[in-house]
Amino acid sequence: MDETRGVLGAYLRSRRAKLLPGDVGLIGGGPRRVPGLRREEVASLAGVNVDYYARLEQGRLRNVSTAVLDAVARALRLDGAERAHLRHLALPTTGRGRPLGPQRVRPAVESMLAALESQPAFVLGDRMDVLAANWMAQEVMGGWLARAANRRNLARFIFLDPEAHIVHRDWDIVAEEAVATLRHYSGQRPDDERLRTLVDDLQAGSPDFARWWNAHDVRSRSHGSATYRHAQMGEITVHCEALEFPGDDHQRLCIYTAEPGSDSHQALMLMASLHSTAQPLAHDGR
Repeated sequence: MDETRGVLGAYLRSRRAKLLPGDVGLIGGGPRRVPGLRREEVASLAGVNVDYYARLEQGRLRNVSTAVLDAVARALRLDGAERAHLRHLALPTTGRGRPLGPQRVRPAVESMLAALESQPAFVLGDRMDVLAANWMAQEVMGGWLARAANRRNLARFIFLDPEAHIVHRDWDIVAEEAVATLRHYSGQRPDDERLRTLVDDLQAGSPDFARWWNAHDVRSRSHGSATYRHAQMGEITVHCEALEFPGDDHQRLCIYTAEPGSDSHQALMLMASLHSTAQPLAHDGR
């Protein structure tokens, strides 16, 4: 059984451990030694043989069908990102992304960042590398981007830099989401050695990361919100929209905006007026 199939089993066990019988319309079933659904209950809900499901969870099925995976996903109440992750793990040769080399941002994108004078904006790569950022993003996100040189990685900052607990008001939420995002990437690119090295470093350096990584949660978000603590401006709450560039190795343009008329919006406008001529920070992808 290869590593990917071992992760598949751990993922399926983690999903059924999160469900109670009542969550899926089951009643009774007697005392349980461990929380969550039993294998036979998942098999019944999915309409498959118990032994067949057991072999799937043990990573011993080589030719599982997408129909069965969809049935298991419905039984486990998986959302869209979780369903995609299940397929990537169970069918590792289907839709597997090639390992990424160094990622670089096109000059036109860097010019776009510089033109966004009143909004923090940055480009995020598949491993949560910050590939480029305008001055506003550097300022709002705490200034660590300027210090990090060629290791400008958002996950490294969140888990290995004590300043992250100060910069992020809701650190636990941000950190857990970062782990789930990396889990999502790892299912798409199980052969990415750079990603594996990043995960190994984070597991060794952060018990919190190791704990959340072993929970096997996955997430893929294109929008959300966050609150940063700024040394001069106080708390700044921003909404994020992430736009993926087709054909650019899953690079995402992340743009922060604040609610018009809010204190956060006023803070961003003041910062923009003070630093309207700032240049973007580029990343060579190493």
